[in-house]
Amino acid sequence: MSIDRSIDLHRRNWPLIIGTAMLGVFILTAIFADLIAPYDAGEQSRREPAAPAATIAFADGHPIVKGVRMTDPISRTYEIDETRPAEIRFFTRGYHYRLLGVLPLDVHLFGTENADDAVRINLLGTDDLGRDRFSRLLAAIRFSLIVCPLGALLASVLGVLIGTASGYAGHLADTAIMGVTDAVISLPSLIIILAARVAFPLELPPLTAAAMLITIFTLTGWAEMARLARGLVRKTRGTDYIAAAKVSGVRPAGILFRHILPNIARPLITQATLILPAFLLAEAALSYLGVGLQEPAASLGNMLSSAGDIDQLKQHPLLLLSPAIAIALFVLAVRLLNMGIKEKDASN
Repeated sequence: MSIDRSIDLHRRNWPLIIGTAMLGVFILTAIFADLIAPYDAGEQSRREPAAPAATIAFADGHPIVKGVRMTDPISRTYEIDETRPAEIRFFTRGYHYRLLGVLPLDVHLFGTENADDAVRINLLGTDDLGRDRFSRLLAAIRFSLIVCPLGALLASVLGVLIGTASGYAGHLADTAIMGVTDAVISLPSLIIILAARVAFPLELPPLTAAAMLITIFTLTGWAEMARLARGLVRKTRGTDYIAAAKVSGVRPAGILFRHILPNIARPLITQATLILPAFLLAEAALSYLGVGLQEPAASLGNMLSSAGDIDQLKQHPLLLLSPAIAIALFVLAVRLLNMGIKEKDASN
């Protein structure tokens, strides 16, 4: 029995399991960002700019957070204030939000007492304006996981439609469509995105910025998917079962959607998973360069821009680079998922 269990454990598709679990954590974080965040992403604590991460301890079996006191306003250095501990409470009241954009709530997973002089539980410290980095990181992840997957989905659908039409069309139409596709592929994606972004005002509300980025990603990311879909369609259309479908009188649209697309879906899904991290990096790069989501809204890119403060970076490297760590973990999760899908296909 022990040998059989060890064999089963070895045969498990660990990349698929780990990648799916990591992506699940990111998705749940995006859905319940306001519930998890103890503070509003734009709320400032003017007494604690650039504060270090909160110190968590236990007293009488209860978790507490210790207060901090600024010792040097110029260098913004702090020391722990042992005289101001606060009990960490779960499911506390806080700022109002709408869960899933519909259900009005003011409940948060954890926090401290709601008072003007209350000790704040800043898990990742605060930025230069005294805003909680942890809450802003959750808001940034939510924005990225709305914009990037939608952009990847729309770009994939558009690319598949164009690619399948090109692969099944005649020589002239195929040549024209692939000429446009090759032209889009040959241009650097980030340059195209920056050029498209210039056409819009610099300051945009978050919803407008999200719609703009989704549109840009869709219009600039379809080409590689179209090229792959076209090649798969041309390879598949010459098989015996497609010839049999033609002889039986199935229309071209039926052949494409009922016979060809189901058989080429796996490599297309794999390509779609590769588009997703590229869009995430592009969104972060735009915000880092100052042309993506603008302050005071939180994005991974504009949070990373604060890492340019060398003194703060030396003192709190993990805190300032937490957005980069989130990006790296998301890219790793997608890569593991992609590896797991390939292993599953190879074993079948």
